[in-house]
Amino acid sequence: MVRRKKAICVLISGLILSLVFIFSIAVAQDKSPESTGSIFIQKIKADKKLLVAENMQLTESEAKAFWPVYKKYQDELFLLRARTAKLIKDYADNYDNLTNAKAKKLLDEMVNIESLRVKLNKTYLPMFRKALPETKVVRYYQIENKINAVLYNEFAENIPLAKIDNK
Repeated sequence: MVRRKKAICVLISGLILSLVFIFSIAVAQDKSPESTGSIFIQKIKADKKLLVAENMQLTESEAKAFWPVYKKYQDELFLLRARTAKLIKDYADNYDNLTNAKAKKLLDEMVNIESLRVKLNKTYLPMFRKALPETKVVRYYQIENKINAVLYNEFAENIPLAKIDNK
């Protein structure tokens, strides 16, 4: 159990760092697979897949059905996380001079990202249910929720509250 907790912590730390790299890569529009950021992201994805594999205890037939759905889901989740990274960067860029208009735009984007994440989970739920028994679908969603909880905790600890102009 301790080994798994350490693995999860390492994975989460990597995911958080990858958010920074994701935005950098998006800005630079560097699509080459040899780029350092791309290699780092591929490593994080592989580490996450390994963590999932270790915790899912899939049979051969389940694995055959699960992994293609997992890949598609992760590809879409990656896009949402890239959007989150951009949102965080936009907030940081505007932190000292946050206007009401910019605050509204940032908050609307945050709510949109969350709505899309919920929609993504709902969209993929029938596909995961087709691939796995219900107990394993629950376990997979728990793994994803734990990763999200740790990410959100890191965001909460490291992103300062918006400044309020009391004029």
